This record gives sequence, C-alpha cells and structure tokens, in this order.
Amino acid sequence: MSESQQTAPQTASKNTNKLCAGKIVDTQSLWQTLCSEAVKVGTDEPTLKHLVHDVILSRDSLAAALGARLARRLAREDMPRVAMEPLLTGVFVTHSHIVNSSARDLRAMFERDPACLSPLEPLLFFKGFLALTTYRVSHQLWLDGRRWLALYLQSVASEAFAVDIHPAARIGCGILLDHATSFVVGETAIIEDDVSILHEVTLGGTGKECGNRHPIIRSGVLIGAGAKILGRVEIGTGAKVGAGSVVLNDVPPHTTVAGVPAVIVGVSSEVNPAIEMNQKLDCCGSI
Repeated sequence: MSESQQTAPQTASKNTNKLCAGKIVDTQSLWQTLCSEAVKVGTDEPTLKHLVHDVILSRDSLAAALGARLARRLAREDMPRVAMEPLLTGVFVTHSHIVNSSARDLRAMFERDPACLSPLEPLLFFKGFLALTTYRVSHQLWLDGRRWLALYLQSVASEAFAVDIHPAARIGCGILLDHATSFVVGETAIIEDDVSILHEVTLGGTGKECGNRHPIIRSGVLIGAGAKILGRVEIGTGAKVGAGSVVLNDVPPHTTVAGVPAVIVGVSSEVNPAIEMNQKLDCCGSI
C-alpha cells in the first residue's frame, strides 16, 4: 500500500446493507432456557433470588424480561422505574422484531464469549448486551419521530453502561459487544449482522462535515480493543482490525489491518472472524 493510500480518505461502496437479514430466533425456546437457568440461580445463590424473580420468573415473555431488566438499570429521578418499565416493555411488545434482534445478540454473546456459560448471564450482567438492547429501543423511538426521548435513552445508557450509541445509527443483529466500556458509535454509522467488537472502539467522524460521515462495518468483521475507525470508510466483509489501530481508509474484505494509521498486514485466515474470535494478526502477534 502506497503512502497516499495510507493517508487519503476513501469513499465507501454502495453495497446493500445486511441488517437483521433472515434468521428468526425461536424466542420461546430461548425464554424457556432463561427461565430454567433463573430457577437454578435462585436456588444456588439465594441472595440473587429477588433479582431473577423480578426480571425472569415473574414475567411471561422475553419482551417483558427485557423491559424489566433495562428499567432496573436505567431508571432515574426524572424517569423512575414506574414510568421507565412500561415505556420499554411497550416498545418490545409492539415491535417484536426488536425482541428477535436482542435474542440474536444474546445468542451471539453466549456462543462467542468463552467466559459466558449461560445465555442468562448477558441478560443479567453484561453491559454490552444491555447497552445494545437500549440502543434498539432508542432507534425505534427515533424512527417513530420521538427524537427527544430517543436522545434521553442514549444519555442515560451512556451513564449506566459507559457506551454511547447514537439512536440514528443502524446496527444489525448477532452483535457481540464484548466488555463494551467506552464504545462510541456516531449518528450515520452502519454495522451489519454478525460483527464482534471489543471495548474502547470508536466508530466516529473526522470533523464537522454533515451527511454520511461515519463508518460502515460489513458482516463478519472482528474489531480489536481500542480501535478507532474514522470517517465514511468501509470495513469489508470478514476483515479484522487490530487493537489500537486508527483506520482512515477502506479495508478490503477478508484482510487484516493494524497500526497508526492502519495498513494491511495480512489476509484473514477465517471466513468469518467475528464468529471465530481469533484475535491473532494474520502476519504476527495478536490484535
């Protein structure tokens, strides 16, 4: 790659975005699993019995459980739980596709994170999942024209989870947001399905320009901790971005980039790095 290629911004392609394409999760089966796990938690750890009863065992659906869990975490003096929970649950019940999207995220975190031994863990404890689910509600509110309420949820989610996702951003399903602290997503960013992202990643702009100014992340991408991807650049399908990298240019599909500024260092050894979660660079070291 020439010096000019490393420094000059490029324009992302106009490929059709794959956002929550197909893949309907059996949410009823998942819900039964969550209920069974909740019973075990209440038995094995009585100090958490009230939590699992409130969030899971006293509820009749995943939609109601999501509303209850987020309300416990997001309620504030200016919007107490008695107001927050009906708002959130109402969005989940009315827009069942959001529940399916969250179920796919839940499954992605359970399947890809070796530290996760039960699908109940992300729902109860993983702020990456909870922040992403809050975004999904705020995004729906944004689409419904309830801009101020969407921005309010963005604000309280940022306080609660240290994750800042603009409600206008477009994010697909099957997303693993691992650890999540300091994850930032700008207004016009697009993240396709089945992407894995570690903590302290920024999908940002490069200045005060208007319009489409944030990155496009294609499906199957793995982004290492601390990476900064800036401007309307495209990270191609199945690519890897090394930890701490600063990406200012398009990344071709199935390649690995690293460095400041990021340059191509190899070809991805996996067809789908996001699923495999192999954080080794394909030339040397790890991401």
